[in-house]
Amino acid sequence: MELIYKGKTKDVYKLSDNQVLLKFKDDVTGVNGVFDPGANTVGLTIDGVGRSGLKMTSYFFEKLEKTGIPTHYISSDIDEVSMTVKQAKAFGKGLEVICRYRAVGSFIRRYGAYCEEGMPLDKFVEVTIKDDERGDPTISKDALVMLQVLSDEDYEKIKTLTKEICDVVKAELAQKDLELYDIKLEFGKDKETDEIILIDEISGGNMRVYQAGNYITPMELEKAFLG
Repeated sequence: MELIYKGKTKDVYKLSDNQVLLKFKDDVTGVNGVFDPGANTVGLTIDGVGRSGLKMTSYFFEKLEKTGIPTHYISSDIDEVSMTVKQAKAFGKGLEVICRYRAVGSFIRRYGAYCEEGMPLDKFVEVTIKDDERGDPTISKDALVMLQVLSDEDYEKIKTLTKEICDVVKAELAQKDLELYDIKLEFGKDKETDEIILIDEISGGNMRVYQAGNYITPMELEKAFLG
């Protein structure tokens, strides 16, 4: 297989028929050895976290497909720690969309003068641009449209999809007494149909989840959620 892209937490290989293979790694984002789903560098390696992430991702993508939400998911191979997906076109050089239910992480670092740790938020959606050199800065809707990264319609569609997707994830986690504080998603356009679809993954590696006020690590989350 031809290696297309070597990422922080996954490598991407080209398959035939507008499909690609995502190979999950045991690396997670963070700073100084501490996991942080919002970080733009690999912070540590956790044995088995790739398989764990793929199991959760497969579960959520299959759940979303049943609800009619468009994703890039085709199939997964847990033993090979890989997932076959539709090839998608990125918006610009890549965007990340964060949905926040409680104030933690970078939200507190930026807006701590106006809120307290863990304060409830009403599905606050924000977008960051993938740019390691500039620290993945947040960007407004107006800037995205002016810079022709997104159209006004695409932005609103992504915002609506984000809230729908995150509510599904939040409700699923709540069935196991797990509370979603925030989650990071990615979107692209289906290379064949041009439809906006959810891409990348949905796992402990891109969300913060708490149980009875205590933070749950990605590996612990998969065990608590899937058993």
